[in-house]
Amino acid sequence: FPFCTFWSMLSLYLLPAKNGEEPTMQFLLEVVDILTNYIRKTFDRSTKVLDFHHPHQLLEGIEGFNLELSDQPESLEQILVDCRDTLKYGVRTGHPRFFNQLSSGLDIIGLAGEWLTSTANTNMFTYEIAPVFVLMEQLTLKKMREIVGWPGGEGDGIFSPGGAISNMYSVMVARYKYYPEVKTKGMSAAPRLILFTSEHSHYSIKKAGAALGFGVENVILLKCDERGRVIPADLEAKIIDAKQKGYVPLFVNATAGSTVYGAFDPINEIADLCEKYNMWLHVDGAWGGGLLMSRKHRHKLSGIERANSVTWNPHKMMGVPLQCSAILVREKGLLQGCNQMCAGYLFQPDKQYDVTYDTGDKAIQCGRHVDIFKFWLMWKAKGTSGFEQHINKCLELSEYLYTKIKNREGYEMVFQGEPQHTNVCFWYLPPSLRGMPDCPERRERLHKVAPKIKAMMMESGTTMVGYQPQGDKVNFFRMVVSNPAATKSDIDFLIEEIERLGQDL
Repeated sequence: FPFCTFWSMLSLYLLPAKNGEEPTMQFLLEVVDILTNYIRKTFDRSTKVLDFHHPHQLLEGIEGFNLELSDQPESLEQILVDCRDTLKYGVRTGHPRFFNQLSSGLDIIGLAGEWLTSTANTNMFTYEIAPVFVLMEQLTLKKMREIVGWPGGEGDGIFSPGGAISNMYSVMVARYKYYPEVKTKGMSAAPRLILFTSEHSHYSIKKAGAALGFGVENVILLKCDERGRVIPADLEAKIIDAKQKGYVPLFVNATAGSTVYGAFDPINEIADLCEKYNMWLHVDGAWGGGLLMSRKHRHKLSGIERANSVTWNPHKMMGVPLQCSAILVREKGLLQGCNQMCAGYLFQPDKQYDVTYDTGDKAIQCGRHVDIFKFWLMWKAKGTSGFEQHINKCLELSEYLYTKIKNREGYEMVFQGEPQHTNVCFWYLPPSLRGMPDCPERRERLHKVAPKIKAMMMESGTTMVGYQPQGDKVNFFRMVVSNPAATKSDIDFLIEEIERLGQDL
């Protein structure tokens, strides 16, 4: 087959076209070449983390890369150019110097798993069309429940599109457990129900309150100590206050690894209050759940086995490719009871196999992506011990950063004491602000430092790290480490880069 003619070829020459095998293989080999080049460069520190362009620049089109959709088919050569450019103008989240999000890294086994998943292209709702994946999901979820500490790994669970949806499941299931009639009659069948969560918790608890009809006014925020951990006495006072108003406290969310500070709420003390007042305890371990894999660090989630439900995102701390988030429920049958609709065209009761393996009716989705295979494959390849080593290493790196900057000139820590997770929160003070007494003007100027440094970082493409304000604190950097490729030299580089870019501000 004369294969120098990609310019003149269209996708309709590929399989299932007659004689489409040869061009299909050639085309896919070209795609794999683009992908492997990208992977090689991702781990090369001389490559930029991103080649930044403003939205209007990408929309106007750059050197043959045009986002507009066409009426006529374009050549396979153009399609390959589009693949290459899409990666070129994106962000290398696997780069050892990408510290911007809780999920980072590019695990090669996980990537292979995702390729296989896309090739199999099936749906997770029934054993009928996803037999192997359904069994993998069941076994992996059971293993995760064992690690949480529920006897024999009993209970239930499902993989969802992310931590926000997993947290939403926990609220739905709690409501169903205490007020099952809401499923049929709606919220008018229940008293005014109250949810409690930390002022530092993820916004998804508020979002669940809004989406599920509780109303955000009925999501009560709890005070935290200076390290960002919930104060149990404040929870008890607010439970009593709600009861005195005639409301019903239903649900408490304890955060294990908060988004900004990486704080771990005191689960045992919160569990005592949940037992005392007959409330559902959920632990949002989306970010911190991975620490359960480490014998050295799992004590930070002490008491998690007392939770009624747990969110745990392997796509964050454990480096599994997006998306991979689990909601685990201690009591079996609740997920099914809460969400089941018995669709006759999917969940026929008279199939020839054991239909309890049809998991689709537990989900709020119908179609569900196969998130399990890459995770299962990585677990096989690394073993539990491999995940443990990865987690220990990331925490060592954040300790290294903390030790390096806590007494360094030009740095101020946002809170005192060693970080509980890989989150290290700090201000960088340019020389012009050092020695200036704390006053509104200093705060106003400091507030602008992190955004300016971040903008310059992105323009030069060297590294990425997040910043934000929190409460009355002006913008500070939030450094997180979850990428297995990161090393001490990358931490050193980040500090040098902040100082280089911030020197003259």
